[in-house]
Amino acid sequence: MRLRAGGFAAVLLPLIGLLAGCHSYQIDATVENHTGQAIDLVEVDYPSASFGADSLAAGAEIHYRFKVRGSGPLTVQYSDRASHQVRQISGPGLSEHQEGRLEIVLLPGGKAEFHPALSPQS
Repeated sequence: MRLRAGGFAAVLLPLIGLLAGCHSYQIDATVENHTGQAIDLVEVDYPSASFGADSLAAGAEIHYRFKVRGSGPLTVQYSDRASHQVRQISGPGLSEHQEGRLEIVLLPGGKAEFHPALSPQS
């Protein structure tokens, strides 16, 4: 059985991709609202982009997967529904080629905990 040029390429290209070790570095992030109240305009900024939600109920969480381009700090911003204050919290620094998990726990009083499980560490 002979393979035509197109058939040969269809078999060879995926094999080359596997051998080349293509790897996508991604961070799985979770933002948990433990403030005790609903919050609005949740935004997580990281080097080169951001993600967020219009609102987040008390006890709710959002999940997002992202890729870091460049390096710099992560920040979280949201609007406290009760006091109408905008809260901004600085988090860990991130750098390109990091991967793993990042848990962000929003706490009362405009505080937050960051639980990074990333490699390589920055």
